[in-house]
Amino acid sequence: MGGVEDDEPPTKRVKASSGELRSLLNYLPLTEPLTGSLGDSMARPLPSQGDEEMVGTKGLIKRVEFVRIITKALYTLGYEKSGALLEQESGIPLHPSMVNLFRQQVLGGSWDESVATLHKIGLSDETIVKSASFLILEQKFFEFLERDKIMDALMTLRTEIAPLCINTSRVHELSACIVSPSRRLLLGVSSQDIVNANSRLKLLEKLQKLLPPTVMIPERRLEHLVEQALDVQREACVFHNSLDSALSLYSDHQCGKDQIPSRTLQVLQAHRDEVWYLQFSHNGKYLASSSNDRSAIIWEVNEDGGVSLKHTLTGHQKPVLTVSWSPDDRQLLTCGIEEAIRRWDVSSGECLHIYEKAGVGLISCGWLPDGKRLFSGMNDKSICMWDLDGKELECWKGPRTLKISDMALTNDGKRIITMCRENTILLLDRDAKGDRLIEEDQTITSFSLSRDNKFLLVNLLNQEIHLWSIDGDIKLVSKYKGHKRTRFVIRSCFGGFDQAFIASGSEDSQVYIWHRGTGELLETLPGHSGAVNCVSWNPADPHMLASASDDRTIRIWGLNRVNLKRKDTYSNGIIHHCNGGI
Repeated sequence: MGGVEDDEPPTKRVKASSGELRSLLNYLPLTEPLTGSLGDSMARPLPSQGDEEMVGTKGLIKRVEFVRIITKALYTLGYEKSGALLEQESGIPLHPSMVNLFRQQVLGGSWDESVATLHKIGLSDETIVKSASFLILEQKFFEFLERDKIMDALMTLRTEIAPLCINTSRVHELSACIVSPSRRLLLGVSSQDIVNANSRLKLLEKLQKLLPPTVMIPERRLEHLVEQALDVQREACVFHNSLDSALSLYSDHQCGKDQIPSRTLQVLQAHRDEVWYLQFSHNGKYLASSSNDRSAIIWEVNEDGGVSLKHTLTGHQKPVLTVSWSPDDRQLLTCGIEEAIRRWDVSSGECLHIYEKAGVGLISCGWLPDGKRLFSGMNDKSICMWDLDGKELECWKGPRTLKISDMALTNDGKRIITMCRENTILLLDRDAKGDRLIEEDQTITSFSLSRDNKFLLVNLLNQEIHLWSIDGDIKLVSKYKGHKRTRFVIRSCFGGFDQAFIASGSEDSQVYIWHRGTGELLETLPGHSGAVNCVSWNPADPHMLASASDDRTIRIWGLNRVNLKRKDTYSNGIIHHCNGGI
């Protein structure tokens, strides 16, 4: 026989636990008729009405395929009796008898017989037949090695695997396993993997992925189809802004506008001058803001969703242009206009270090992913990197940045993104030392990087916001219009569930929200009495948005729900009651 002979001592034999044996049986549909009262009461198999019989209101679903996929799902979920009953009642077997035989032979270790059966299944693609044979014979090879049948393994390699004339590099790796058993670990194959009863199940899963779906239905095919349907519904819903757990199979999905933050829940009034910038921490528990009053403030987001003042950070001699959270949200950088960068402890509010360079002003700041280094744009158009103690580690000279510019660093720390000319953004690759450019026809005023580092949101002088894909080839994806910008730097951001929305400030004192995919303007939020300079969407709460304005306030926006309880906003010693009204 083609299987590995079981003539070894008991201590060398492969032993499967009862749980493993049950797992093996789960992969084999019950082929014997069920007996007993339940089986007798079931309807007889339906007469065949042709493979092309269609079901469904639109006549798009082939009945045979539909039943087979349901049967497969039942077996996968562990409902073996139900799966067998469906096969019996419908008269539609999950697999043809030849495929069932093939599966049994693979799980039973009858390698030669399984290869022979593989050729009888009727596969037209010889490449698939060879690749499947290779996988089967490789398992046979490893099981021989595990039983110390070195010559049998060598014979299998020479007379069965090598003549297939495919995957030559893998054949060389297998031959090395004969000489050095430790090579198996390098191939990701351990003794435990081979002797475990599930190793043949894993082989069957590999074969299933390789063979056409008409021969062996892919695992979890029904689940995959249902997930696709839910994805389509979610993507078609322009207001979708909730966790996927909100999706249901019982009805078609459709969100309303009430999923978009559009109601003022709090007005924060601790700054004494225009608020220029704000940013939520990565964990969504804090909000930092910076102002023309030369201060920055750390706000805390409480468990009930309220926002309260935690620390006021003073010490800058000039207006604070921007802030940046450390990767672990325990520290905060603040950058004064052409001045210095200060590093603060979020818990205590203490200034930990001041970074400055003689004769050069610092204009932007950010962290490297390790949280142990930081970088800044300088007003001499260079970019510098420091360690936490202020030692300069690296400096990129030349026209790398503008006098006033945003900066960003990708999560892997490999690319620095900055404005190098009025209408050009530079993507600097630190490893390859190569540059890529995004060139606009209009002057760029600001930009922001998406959380997945694949997209860049660019604000332009001509009152447009452009979405660029920077993952692979650089290309313009979408444009957003409607907000006002004539004199000031206005910032926008990604936000909401899966960052499906774009929000922006505007000089007309309103906040604008678009659907990222369609570009449709969804909401215009009034409330501020001065230009809205910056917006930030809470990354941990898709229903919380913050906006900073020249009217010296920060507004916290939430869902527009009826009967919202009144929130008391504590800011600078004054209580501001907001019951959801503007």
